[in-house]
Amino acid sequence: MILAAPAKAPPAPPPPPPGQEKKDEPEPPQEAALLPELTRFSRRFPMILLSRPSDLIYVIWLFFVVAAWNWNVWLIPVRWAFPYQTPDNIHLWLLADYTCDFIYIADILVFQPRLQFVRGGDIVCDKKDMREHYMTTERFKMDVISLFPMEIFYYFTGVNSLLRFPRLLKYMVFFEFNDRMEAVMKKAYIYRVIRTSTYLLYSLHINACLFYWGSDYEGLGSTKWVYDGKGNAYIRCYYFAVKTLITIGGLPDPTTVFEICFQLINYFVGVFAFSIMIGQMRDVVGAATAGENYYRACMDSTVKYMNSYSIPREVQNRIKTWYDYTWKSQGMLVMDVQYLDMMENRNVWKDSMRMDIAVDVNYTIVSKVALFQGCDRQMVFDLLTRLKSVVYLPGDFVCKKGEIGREMYIIKQGEVQVVGGPDLETVFVTIRAGSVFGEISLLAGGGGNRRTANVKAHGFANLFILDKKDLAEILVHYPESQKLLRKKAKTMLTKDKKPEEKETRKEVAEVIPPRPDTPKLFKAALKVTERAGIEGTFAKMKKVYQPAEGQTEVGREGWREEENEGGKEVEKEGSKGARQSREGGKEVENQGREVGKETRMFLSALRVLMK
Repeated sequence: MILAAPAKAPPAPPPPPPGQEKKDEPEPPQEAALLPELTRFSRRFPMILLSRPSDLIYVIWLFFVVAAWNWNVWLIPVRWAFPYQTPDNIHLWLLADYTCDFIYIADILVFQPRLQFVRGGDIVCDKKDMREHYMTTERFKMDVISLFPMEIFYYFTGVNSLLRFPRLLKYMVFFEFNDRMEAVMKKAYIYRVIRTSTYLLYSLHINACLFYWGSDYEGLGSTKWVYDGKGNAYIRCYYFAVKTLITIGGLPDPTTVFEICFQLINYFVGVFAFSIMIGQMRDVVGAATAGENYYRACMDSTVKYMNSYSIPREVQNRIKTWYDYTWKSQGMLVMDVQYLDMMENRNVWKDSMRMDIAVDVNYTIVSKVALFQGCDRQMVFDLLTRLKSVVYLPGDFVCKKGEIGREMYIIKQGEVQVVGGPDLETVFVTIRAGSVFGEISLLAGGGGNRRTANVKAHGFANLFILDKKDLAEILVHYPESQKLLRKKAKTMLTKDKKPEEKETRKEVAEVIPPRPDTPKLFKAALKVTERAGIEGTFAKMKKVYQPAEGQTEVGREGWREEENEGGKEVEKEGSKGARQSREGGKEVENQGREVGKETRMFLSALRVLMK
């Protein structure tokens, strides 16, 4: 909807987008007449109000609007029926009328276009969006019609209060004020009692006005049934209405056909209206004392149970003390009456009925989740009955980093944001309706899987929660779906862990240096022994100590163990060579001993170098 400024009003507003301009060309003439005034007032007073429906300032303003509406509701019938509006005081009546009209206009131009609203789970605070939203509601149309200037007919009929009946069409503000008052007050049942009593008084008020009109039509004092014109007219007619609607009796009998018909209608309306009022009053008082009645019922049933099983008196006193303390400290027990009734009704339902309701409401959302695509259709149906719907308010944290994850979340409506930073205000990503998060916690085989991010609601968010235990109980009956989910879980977990493994390998390669090459002195000793003819002994040492490509050093302790084992093997080979030398000749035996001594000396020196 385009809000254009008047042709002569500088400065002109910026041109709207082309598509939006074509879309919003057709407008009702009454609405279009108010648009320039609305735009001009909002531009002149830009910070006068940007309110939420629950703000106390807005509730106070609604009080004045409701007072103006009640002026018309109560006094239009009085001014029409009773002769209280005279030429001497007509200026006072008109002043009050136009003051109420000014309040109506201020509500339309100032407050309602600046009222925040919820769209798709988000709280809309943009001034243009709020203004356009108000103009598309049914309330805006009724508000405009309520200000239709029928006072122009005063020129032909004189000041007739019935011409102000369009002002009664602003009735929506009355019901909104009732809702806001009940939300603000701590004891809302008090206001409900006052409101119900007001309904009764207003019905008597209308009946009193009609009785005076009927008496005037028949002629004041013409019969015993009509008003005789003595005393205060409104009080005497109101007294007649009370006796008629409450059916007290003691009234004079009607004589004419008009009086009989009027009285019959009064009796019928009185029976139904008064019974409805009594029923509403009973409901209001019952709701006000529901918590106390539930507490008394629980207390009585517990005492009856303890007496039937002969529970010791000391135990009974302790239980009674606990009930009394719980009621006095909390004002209610842990379980609410309405919640218990709802759970009892759910237990009465058949499983098929719960399944049908769950499928009709939630299947279109869950079927779009990629995690469950390809699974058994009946398994998805069973899954729908285990979903728990939770509504998060704007700014509520769905999960926090470091928490143990036991649930998966499916966004039904609204948006959530992954936040971080020192003040948890940095938004990394926004997840919208139909998306899933937390599935790693649901599919991970081992326990102790912690959340890796902070997720909070952006606006109002309605989420489905699936518990890990509920999924495990369902998958027992669907092995094929269980295998498919395990395969998907393995793929997701492997995908998440690959970068971590690569980084770990790089760190290990940097921390543990590669094994150094064989010392030159040891290579020289090997060549000497090969020339001497004892190749078997040091060939084995060469295989043990020769470094392989890519082999890394385990540590200094590993070197020491290999060194000791190699020395022992060398000594064994030396002894074996000595035996061969004795068989072959003393000269070879002496060479073997010398080589063994040199080897031990070399290993000792090598051990010192390693230290």
